[in-house]
Amino acid sequence: MEPAAATTILLLLLASAVAVSARGGAERAPTLVFILAGQSNMGGRGGATSGNRWDGVVPPECAPSPRTLRLSPSLRWEEAREPLHAGVDAGNVVGVGPGMPFAHALLRSPACPRGAVVGLVPCAQGGTPIANWSRGSELYDRMVTRARVAGAGTGKKIAALLWFQGEADTLRREDALAYAGRMEAFVRDVRRDLALPNLLVIQVGIATAQWQGNKQGKWLDLVRKEQRAVRVANLKYVDAMGLPIANDITHLTTQAQVRLGKMLADAYISTL
Repeated sequence: MEPAAATTILLLLLASAVAVSARGGAERAPTLVFILAGQSNMGGRGGATSGNRWDGVVPPECAPSPRTLRLSPSLRWEEAREPLHAGVDAGNVVGVGPGMPFAHALLRSPACPRGAVVGLVPCAQGGTPIANWSRGSELYDRMVTRARVAGAGTGKKIAALLWFQGEADTLRREDALAYAGRMEAFVRDVRRDLALPNLLVIQVGIATAQWQGNKQGKWLDLVRKEQRAVRVANLKYVDAMGLPIANDITHLTTQAQVRLGKMLADAYISTL
């Protein structure tokens, strides 16, 4: 897409979001905004790995709250609820992810600013290698557009990008070897395009490999090594290894996602 065309589309989306808000009265707005991106374990498959449906179980740590909002697929703020990535992680059965327990843990912390409202911006798409998130790709442009809409207006702060991805890069050795360089370029590009040169990025170390047909990726350890080798400023690393895995041997269970959300919150709080 040409830069001029992309700018025009973004301005139209921003204008549409403002117009919708005006028609609906005073729309609630977050004060702390978090971008959630990556693949299926960020999108959330807790309780959704059997029978091609989500089991509907919502732990207390994932319950809706007036102080936790999500940016909907139509770019409106609404009360967040599971499954958080519904309508965003296209073509997949989604369940519980780390976003809601992250918000709950953050809001419970004494370090959280008083009266804060958390805005979650779901952007993950299952089954995607990091190459599909390079600058100019459809997923990258969607994420940046959603982030810009979410951060527009007074009183809002894009506080961090939460990134959980890499399982798809375990399928080919060349992708595994290229991971650190691609991640570093991704972070640089996001910070430049959002005009946030010091944007905090919290990266989750993957715990499983992706399946392709009847074979599972064999380069898990290599991708994990590359993830730990990423060298950019203001990046935190949270390791999902050891968390409970569902019966599909790929996705985190609901309780694992609750624990991961708390770990992500702790990583963010440590920077305050």
